This record gives sequence, structure tokens and C-alpha cells, in this order.
Amino acid sequence: MALPDLYADTPIELAPAQSLATFPVNTFLENLAIASNGDIFVTSHEAGEIFKLDTNHNLTQYAKFDGKVTGIVITGSDSLLVNGWTAEGVPFIATLTQGTVQSLQTVPEGAFLNGITAIAPDLYLMADSYRGAIWLFELATKTVKIWLEHPLLARSDSNDPFPAANGLKRFGDVLYVSNTQQKLLLRIPLDHNLAPREPEIFVSGTNIDDFAFDAYGNLYGATHVHNSVLRIDPSGKTTIIAQAEQGVTGCTAVAFYGTDLYVVNNGGMFLPPPEGVEPAQIVRLGVGVTGVHQLGVTP
Repeated sequence: MALPDLYADTPIELAPAQSLATFPVNTFLENLAIASNGDIFVTSHEAGEIFKLDTNHNLTQYAKFDGKVTGIVITGSDSLLVNGWTAEGVPFIATLTQGTVQSLQTVPEGAFLNGITAIAPDLYLMADSYRGAIWLFELATKTVKIWLEHPLLARSDSNDPFPAANGLKRFGDVLYVSNTQQKLLLRIPLDHNLAPREPEIFVSGTNIDDFAFDAYGNLYGATHVHNSVLRIDPSGKTTIIAQAEQGVTGCTAVAFYGTDLYVVNNGGMFLPPPEGVEPAQIVRLGVGVTGVHQLGVTP
């Protein structure tokens, strides 16, 4: 399948890259979260696994679900919040401590729970890629409800398997959301109660999966089938900082730790390169700026 070259005229400033771990071909690494001590937790979507890569680059299985896992976020020193589908295909939200499931609840009204981010301490937003909505999850009470449902979050073609609302992060008093199928980056201003105001388009014509912010408000996004990592500045200007040669083929998510950006990928499972699907990887990019700390409220 040939894709339109969305980034043919985009400036390129490649960052130094290092592969930290590889996985077997056809491993779909979907998302990652990095603890305060530098341990990296990665979701292997189709296998329902969570892997841990410690600071000595030892890779171990941290948890396993009977189903699929998608989004992941750190909620404490040894705790995670994840989502996915049960073996029966019902969306779920689960909390884990030291690799053990503490609670698991299904969300039958959901369709495709995806990216997770903290909007405030104890409050987390989750994209629903097929319902065209964002859910609000309160960690203390384990309650979940719709936070926003909107056409800009939805799919334009329900027969297209690509997700709509996908990654999401708060920066300042704005929530940013990628709609991958519509090729949009959205801004949703927050009111004083953290309720959403009307969504607006920040950047169009860009294929962003998940993303992260640096302390200056630059957005770093994984382009998945376009096999690149982008930097988008607060004005919307885009620069390519990594390509397939840096090991980011099929990149799905990024996260900061210190001045490095960490990338996970699936080796091109959705759109294989000419040589075939590559091993999935965790890659470190030396971008040289500090990322936003995503626990709790961001700057």
C-alpha cells in the first residue's frame, strides 16, 4: 500500500540514536511509560504483555493479561494503570502493583481504549479510538465516565481500522490529542474545573500516534506507518528527528526521561518495508532537552 508522502518537504535534523532492546519480528510494541528511577515499561499489544527494561538494560516480562493491552501510565513508585481488551474483546482498565493486578474493570460502553495521561493527581484521561471520545478515570474510586465525545475525536471512515483519537497529553491548561485517522493534532482548552472547552485543530495533515512534550512546549510524535519521529514546535512547524535508519520503523509511542526521548515500535507490522517486517525495538534518541514530567499536572 502506497502512502502519500506527508513529510516530503519537512526539514530533517536527525538525533543520535541507540537501540536498547529488540523483540522478535511481529511484536507490536504499542506504548511505554518511564518510572522516576528510569525503568521503562512497555505494552506488547497483541500478546497482552507488559515488559520492563531496567536501567541496566535487563528485559523481563512484568505482567501478562488474557487479552490485549494498549495504554500505560505510571501512577506511583511501583504502580501502573493500563487499558486494553479482555480475551472476549471487552475494553478494560486495570491497576497493577509490582506486576500484580490489583483491580480490573470492564468498560462495556467503550470501543478501543488507547492512550492514557494524567490530567491531575488521581485523574486520568483515556482516548477511545473507535468511539471518538475521551474517558475520565478516577484512580481512588475506580470510576470511569465520558469526559468528551466530539466529531474531531472520531473516525471519518468506520471501515478504516486506523485509530481516531489516539495519543493525548496535557501541557499547561490545554489537552493535546492526536486523531491519527483524520491526520489531525487537536487542542482542547481546559476550564478551571478541568472540563473541556471546544476542541480546535492545531496541526492538520500529520500522522501522529502517541507523543510527548519537552519543557519548552515542543511536541515529539511517533508517525507509525510513516516510520519517523517528528518535533512540532508551538507554532506548528515540523522537523523530522528520526527515520527508519535510526530504528524507528513502525514507531508507535515516545516518552522522555531526562534529556533523552525513548521510542517503541512494531518493526512495520501495519505497513512492512520492502525488506519485510523488522524486529521491534526500544530506541533512545538524544534530543538534548528535558521532557515534561507527566505524573500529575504538567507545566
